Amino acid sequence: MAGQLIYVVGPSGSGKDSIIQALAEQTEVTVMRRVITREPDSIGEDADSVDIETFDQMEADGKFSMSWRANGLSYGIPLSMDEHLQAGKVVVVNGSRKYCETLNERYPEALVVLVTVDPSLLRQRLQQRNRETALEIEHRLQRNALFEQALLSNFSQWQLRFFMLDNSNDLSHTIEQFHQKLAFHLRIPKTAHMG
Repeated sequence: MAGQLIYVVGPSGSGKDSIIQALAEQTEVTVMRRVITREPDSIGEDADSVDIETFDQMEADGKFSMSWRANGLSYGIPLSMDEHLQAGKVVVVNGSRKYCETLNERYPEALVVLVTVDPSLLRQRLQQRNRETALEIEHRLQRNALFEQALLSNFSQWQLRFFMLDNSNDLSHTIEQFHQKLAFHLRIPKTAHMG
């Protein structure tokens, strides 16, 4: 494929949505809108909500470039992603760490961006969302630490290109770091009018 896939992953509460939105405002990229099995009025990213039966049928009909299950929900990336890549576009996907092994098999030229956050700050963000008990949050943080270690080890084995992006500070600082790393890895500049 002539384009470039940027696959952004990280734990819940790491700020992936905000990072991707800010990147899209400053860079010529195509951000894929996800299909998710959740209620249409759920708080979160701007996505297409479907019920599980519809999702399963779409998946069976080959409507997704990629799909996965996480946190009790199903996620799909529309087949148009491949069309954008074939057209030479830079495509950004808000992905899942669990899908990375499949990503390596299907899109070995992808660039993975692993968003990280200081654990104490991530704990605060999860507490503010008020979706989980304190014990559930602690378990999530423990799982995240183990998951991250395993993922980094696998990246080396798979030879997937990746870089880590620390989102523990101000979002503008994170985005500046993102631009610098993209410029290094892919030679993708900011759009001219953004400076």
